[in-house]
Amino acid sequence: MAAVSFSADEAAAAAARVMARCDALAEISETPGALTRVYLSPEHLRANQRVGEWMQAAGMRVWQDSVGNICGRYEGLTVDAPALLLGSHLDTVRNAGRYDGMLGVLTAIETVAWLHRQQRRLPQAIEIVGFADEEGTRFGITLLGSRGLTGRWPAAWSTQPDGNRITVAEAMADAGLDAARIGEAAREVSHISAYLELHIEQGPVLEQSGLALGVVTAINGARRLNCGFVGHAGHAGTVPMSHRQDALAAAAEWMVAIEQLAPRRGRDLVATVGALQCLPGAVNVIPGEVNLTLDVRGPEEAPLAALLADLLRTGETIAQRRGVRFHAEEYYAIPATPCDPALQAAISTAVAQVQGRSLALPSGAGHDAIAIAERWPVGMLFVRCRGGVSHHPAEAVQAEDVALAIQAYSLVVQRVAGGHVSGEAA
Repeated sequence: MAAVSFSADEAAAAAARVMARCDALAEISETPGALTRVYLSPEHLRANQRVGEWMQAAGMRVWQDSVGNICGRYEGLTVDAPALLLGSHLDTVRNAGRYDGMLGVLTAIETVAWLHRQQRRLPQAIEIVGFADEEGTRFGITLLGSRGLTGRWPAAWSTQPDGNRITVAEAMADAGLDAARIGEAAREVSHISAYLELHIEQGPVLEQSGLALGVVTAINGARRLNCGFVGHAGHAGTVPMSHRQDALAAAAEWMVAIEQLAPRRGRDLVATVGALQCLPGAVNVIPGEVNLTLDVRGPEEAPLAALLADLLRTGETIAQRRGVRFHAEEYYAIPATPCDPALQAAISTAVAQVQGRSLALPSGAGHDAIAIAERWPVGMLFVRCRGGVSHHPAEAVQAEDVALAIQAYSLVVQRVAGGHVSGEAA
């Protein structure tokens, strides 16, 4: 069966509903006037209920799983056929924007609702999931919802406390869930064929390119390190410049080197010093110690590792030349997650069909697709966001862009769930 896109009028009406529903979900917040919705809060459960109602109206069978994901299934032509999984997350950071995560869930519902109105079934079933926790705002651990689906939820997570010393297990009990049944959320590999996620870009590339939509090639891997330079503190007035072992001067030189070296290694590689502490921190004392963080990201593992090694060597070289000591300790690492080539191609074809051409780009931010890719092929469609602003109340998308996204998304869903695209196992 050939894929048929939404008409322009249908897509515009669907986009208007999505925008209105994003506004409605933004009202479900623990903080009046600012959007904050965290895992297993009363607001999270209310959002699940509202989204579940929209799923049901779209012709889906709806349930909340054992880790708090809200799920819906639109059956395929063959009973118990594998499902094409669509979705994103419904939780937020504090004082968030209203499209990060929610846009992906709501556009997926519109895609299914359109099929339902036409009384169309595809060879594969379609499932939508509103993941319960991608941001990690409440408990400081991310991808709780999607890790539940993959069955890779570490046992220690149940005892992780939030800022009020309420553990995940206790929060589950308060929400009517049972931590002993977390494993029931896990899905068999054979039950799902692939995963597609529509998401705002959270960056400026599409806007600068004058395009509404883009195809994600990979989700950046990341390394985070605590670093430092140790020299000797001294009197700012009595130690000659030629005799100083200034830790801050060494750190400053390294920071400039980081800014210069990262783009030389590849245009998609980024490196950031996000925090710096200078000791003793007095106006009249030469800094004897500086502690700083390093965050390095890229869409491919080998170039990412090469950049990090280069930056650490440079730090050591600067330290030796300046007579100070350099140290670095990695405390966080997540591998780059490539999107499935066949799914990328299908999304690219659909995007080119609705907007004239396609642009491929990596994702600098993390997504639920990172977890899902450990078990199933994943593909991602990006939607332009104004100014590249995200995780902020100023986060914004245009209804016209959402309409184009819905048209492209529906084409991809029909081709993949129609059996015309075969992803590779992750």
